[in-house]
Amino acid sequence: MIQAIISRMLNEILKDPVWVDSYHKLDRIVADLAGSPFLAVDTESNSLFAYQEQVCLIQFSTPTSDYLIDPLAISDLSPLEPIFSDPQTEKIFHAAEYDIICLKRDFGFSFNNLFDTMVAARILGRPAVGLGSVLEAEFGIQLDKRYQRANWGQRPLPPAQKTYARFDSHYLIALRQRLSAELIDCGLWELAQEDFNRLCQTPIPVLDNPSDACWRLAGRTEITPRQAAVLQALCTYRDTRARQTNQPQFKVLSNSALVELALAAPQNRSELMGIQSISPRLLERHAEGLLNAIRQGQLAAPPPRPRRNHHRDEELSNRQDALRLWRKETAQSLKVESDVVLPRDVMQAIADVNPENLNALEKIMESVPYRFKRFGADILHAIQN
Repeated sequence: MIQAIISRMLNEILKDPVWVDSYHKLDRIVADLAGSPFLAVDTESNSLFAYQEQVCLIQFSTPTSDYLIDPLAISDLSPLEPIFSDPQTEKIFHAAEYDIICLKRDFGFSFNNLFDTMVAARILGRPAVGLGSVLEAEFGIQLDKRYQRANWGQRPLPPAQKTYARFDSHYLIALRQRLSAELIDCGLWELAQEDFNRLCQTPIPVLDNPSDACWRLAGRTEITPRQAAVLQALCTYRDTRARQTNQPQFKVLSNSALVELALAAPQNRSELMGIQSISPRLLERHAEGLLNAIRQGQLAAPPPRPRRNHHRDEELSNRQDALRLWRKETAQSLKVESDVVLPRDVMQAIADVNPENLNALEKIMESVPYRFKRFGADILHAIQN
């Protein structure tokens, strides 16, 4: 039965995708989307082309049709909320985490009943888990990925980009059927469901605190408090210009250029020309702003360093090392990546709490009950020894 579904979906004559750019069209397709037990989903954003990225396209595929929804033309996508939150309709993504974050951030959607084909491929120990690699391995299909870094905010969207977008969701239902059958055969369905459920709870990341951006940019580079103040002023200048021109910050000035400027602190245009990472074009565009920022930084109070715990608890460190070693050895025996055996956040919580018995460990691992059942005793043994 599953093989027949896959064969039909792979060999059908493709209809043109349905372009949805009005409320009227959206209302017409919602019933089709909501009525499908399996719904493949993907999104495209403009993160490489805008100061604040946004979802510029949402692709849906049912077993019979592909839809391309234009959020730039339809500001209210609330009719889609019941579909994403419906526990009866399975939403199939490939590498869902980023899509979920973007959809939650831009539209406030909540999620139930997901299947992630990349997560499934990782659990099954596939050596390459990108969508193109998995489709080629499973079905011999080669995707054209030339538009992966395209500007999805441009309108009208070129026909070639529309074609690219529809294929990012078109084959996911067939791929899901193949991978789910293998997960069941291998006794890994519970483990996969555990990760799919965790994906539904993916939080929107907290933005970095702009007041100490300099320390993050400096990284391992040793800088003085005064250089940090200059770097912070340069960060503020770059952020302002990026916002004014609606560009990502890296397209205004690179991180390495800001660090080099902070360390050298040029005082005039001639000294600025000696900065290796500042090209003539950047010099022409930013010379005055950069020199003003450097002067402001030299007069400003140094930003406070983020607080760090320099006195690591030795017992905590030992537990972390023991868990990492156990996880690595277990993953090698199962031929999967380490975080498939035990997600990093759960591993850290176990090390922090240091449970004394299985009951205490079970409470910490309540979001991963399959892993507790399979590995709980081994985990407890690892941290107690």
